[in-house]
Amino acid sequence: MANFSKSNVPQFSVEVYQNEFLPEGGREVNAIVTVTSTGGGTTGGIPLAGSTPSPAYGPGQGPDAAVVLMVDCSGSMDYPPTKMRNARDATAAAIDALREGTRFAVVAGTHVAKDVYPGNGRLAVADQQTRAQAKDALRKLSAGGGTAIGTWLRLADRLLGAAEVDIRHGILLTDGRNEHEAPEDLRAALDSCAGRFTCDARGVGTDWEVKEVTGIAAALLGTADIVADPAGLAADFTRMMENAMGKEVADVALRLWTPVGVEIRFVKQVAPTVADLTGRRTEAGPRAGDYPTGSWGDESRDYHVCVLVPEAGIGQEMLAARVSLILPDPSGAGAPQTLSQGLVRAVWTDDMVASTSINPQVAHYTGQAELAQVIQQGLDARKSGDFDGATAKLGRAVQLASASGNQDTAKLLSKVVDVVDAATGTVRLKAKVAEADEMTLETRSTKTVRVKK
Repeated sequence: MANFSKSNVPQFSVEVYQNEFLPEGGREVNAIVTVTSTGGGTTGGIPLAGSTPSPAYGPGQGPDAAVVLMVDCSGSMDYPPTKMRNARDATAAAIDALREGTRFAVVAGTHVAKDVYPGNGRLAVADQQTRAQAKDALRKLSAGGGTAIGTWLRLADRLLGAAEVDIRHGILLTDGRNEHEAPEDLRAALDSCAGRFTCDARGVGTDWEVKEVTGIAAALLGTADIVADPAGLAADFTRMMENAMGKEVADVALRLWTPVGVEIRFVKQVAPTVADLTGRRTEAGPRAGDYPTGSWGDESRDYHVCVLVPEAGIGQEMLAARVSLILPDPSGAGAPQTLSQGLVRAVWTDDMVASTSINPQVAHYTGQAELAQVIQQGLDARKSGDFDGATAKLGRAVQLASASGNQDTAKLLSKVVDVVDAATGTVRLKAKVAEADEMTLETRSTKTVRVKK
């Protein structure tokens, strides 16, 4: 295991958990790769034991960062009127949480995007005066117009792209569906912004589309959540901004090198949330590919790597894959830096006990990935009127949540189904479910719990 250390940058470590033993003819190799960064600012992802999510910097310290806050100002934000007021207050709270010297801008989003502060296509530098000016600009925001989120993201990208900074981050709030542009326009905007900045997305109320908001966060390697009650926005925005301020290093890639004859089945982030990275690979030289992981502060994340190796005889062993954390050279001219690496092995044995035991980490996260999938399938079935299918899938979800100790998800499931027996997954669909409860379950379905070591 190699570590990386440089002033102002976290140290990264990689640990690999797997059962390397395969039976004769066995080809599938699974490994859970735990990546931990320490010595950064605030906690993001899964907090480290004993750490506190508060900025570790004094004024003007820490990496150069730029943040654009995108606030939905469409007509629906006036129903009820408190929604727009809460959005303004939440954005003001987030501005208060900006570290001194951070570049920032506020974008009002409707069917068009407008940079309302500081304006003129620039970013302000956070200090006492600019925070006060930004809050003045927020007070003038009013609701009216449609929703075209792709235009908001493209403006954020232009503003952030003009800044010479290490960390680029967006925070996006919407209360409605993206009705004033075609789905392919939003998709194209996400494709052009991917890898250029990270973005957290929040849906307020219950009139927005879960798959749109979670899709934005997934494409831009950020978090997604519901704030069903607009009164909760300020606390949520403050947490999001503190988390963004804790990021130390951006554009870290998980590089997977595989020997000749090895096929990659998938690469997934499995904690703190499930996110399939398989399709996001970019080639990085012979038999190597990079998978984006976004920005890091003090945090730990888990990845599930699955490969198929060529068959080999009893007693033979091979390196199935090498996993490295890679940081590109900021100038683009030099070689990327290897922050840390770990090895995935395959050993063929005729010991049945060794070759059939499943590594606890692999078993746990396989279950967590299935949990996210069956919740989605169950809710889709419920919406389409297939109540038997919905009962079966959500019952399986209850069983998996119970077995893995995922109490947060179990609690959310209990608002959608009556649990008869969690161990067997016996449930009844509730006749009436609050829309906010169903949307919360869907939005948070990919959140996982870590395996108990």
